[in-house]
Amino acid sequence: MPKQLNPLSFEVIYGLACERKGGPAAVDALLPKPSSKTKLRKLSSDRYLAEFTRKVFQSGFVWRVVNQKWGSFEEVFWGFDVERLLMMPDDMLERKAKDPAIIRNFTKVKTVRENAVMIAETERREGINFGRFVADWPSEDIIGLWQYLKKHGHRLGGNTGPYALRALGVDSFLLTQDVEGFLRNRGVIDGGVSSKKSLQATQDFFNELQSQSGRSLSALSRIVSYSYGQNVVGIQR
Repeated sequence: MPKQLNPLSFEVIYGLACERKGGPAAVDALLPKPSSKTKLRKLSSDRYLAEFTRKVFQSGFVWRVVNQKWGSFEEVFWGFDVERLLMMPDDMLERKAKDPAIIRNFTKVKTVRENAVMIAETERREGINFGRFVADWPSEDIIGLWQYLKKHGHRLGGNTGPYALRALGVDSFLLTQDVEGFLRNRGVIDGGVSSKKSLQATQDFFNELQSQSGRSLSALSRIVSYSYGQNVVGIQR
């Protein structure tokens, strides 16, 4: 009978990752480094809105094309100035959605203003800037922030919100194909990956790994992915 791996053992998971990626030095060199709380607090609201928008457009589309057009997105939407976007009338929004300089998808273009509203309402309700709101969210409940973005934002559910947070430097694990595969293989989850039960089990799993290792959720997520699936030497995900 094959040896059963303890799904909560960081030592075992890290060892597997090292075997597959060429050793501890190779693994550690590939790990993401989240931004400090101070940097996240100072990041202006327009940068949060910009990254939310980028990930909304990248969802189900070729990321490279979105990135190539990103300078035009910044220009068309006034650098994602939240206050200015809040005053944008419907007819202007429709015209911007037809601009060939960006990707002409009206459903996704509408999220620019909708998510600007979400950011502004969050700041008004909490009495702090959006950067502080995100930075002060406890990492041991990062799924709570995911759920907040899904509930109050537009098209920020699934992996879109989490990927945007990771790109902004927020310390967060990601439910990539390899991470999900690992979690199912080790019996951490057995239902829908985005169900309330599975998300909580995943959060608990990463919290336990963090207590064992002292590493960030971002790094742990990458280590887990390297320990499973197609992540062998020479392949990065």
